[in-house]
Amino acid sequence: MEIINQNRTLESNNSLLVLTHLSQLLTYVTGVGGLIVPLVIWLTTKDRIEGMDEHGKSIVNFQLSVLLLAVLSIPAILLFGLGILSLIFIGIIAFVLPVINAVRASNGEAPSYFMTIRFIS
Repeated sequence: MEIINQNRTLESNNSLLVLTHLSQLLTYVTGVGGLIVPLVIWLTTKDRIEGMDEHGKSIVNFQLSVLLLAVLSIPAILLFGLGILSLIFIGIIAFVLPVINAVRASNGEAPSYFMTIRFIS
């Protein structure tokens, strides 16, 4: 049996973390890119980039939470238009929080997404 040394040093790449946070804004361009692109970046670089695992998990959890809240808001449109207000709120939050967390990532801070359901821990 062969033992392989897994002690690899992680490189610090804040610009990739910023790009991962900002790639969530692809939702406004393509519709689904805001979940797929950060997921691919996280899965391919989580073992090489310092902090990518934490940032990637929080991004995927946030995007899944936004998707779930948006789907739940659609039937609420029939209830006095409350669904429209919640969709507007979700749209604003889904635009502002990735930008704020991209700035936090560029400063080397941990991500902070509120109202997020922890699907991946």
